Amino acid sequence: MAEWMRAAALSLALVLTLGGALAKEAAPAAEDPVLEARMVKIAEELRCLVCQNQTIASSNAGLAVDLRNQVREMLRRGDTDQQIIDYMTARYGDFVLYRPPLKGSTTLLWFGPGVLLVGGLLTLWVVLRRRSRMDPALFEPEPDDAGDGTPPSSHTR
Repeated sequence: MAEWMRAAALSLALVLTLGGALAKEAAPAAEDPVLEARMVKIAEELRCLVCQNQTIASSNAGLAVDLRNQVREMLRRGDTDQQIIDYMTARYGDFVLYRPPLKGSTTLLWFGPGVLLVGGLLTLWVVLRRRSRMDPALFEPEPDDAGDGTPPSSHTR
């Protein structure tokens, strides 16, 4: 048993030592930290068109990486934040904005979930109300426990 423990400890030490030797140094985030901060700020306002529930700042999808690189390039060219957002909106529509503006073409995005929720609750209320007014004889009888056709005595209606 002691030899097995010694071998396990030696193996663990070897793995930890090799793991540190094989580790790579992290690549710098950007040559210009100010530019990178602006890119992240803009990327947090743009929706990943692949993931749809993430911003391009938090997505690892290939398209999100390409869009982040495009935003970086536009910032290097000297475009303003609003020019970049306007360009992305012109190219991909209001859907690319993580917080789309409230206007005629986006009302479904803003109010659709609420309308569906209210509609579902109303439907549930109507169905339950109708069922409560129905004669109990219209429903299937409860199965009897004895199996001989006699109604169970412990159940009351």
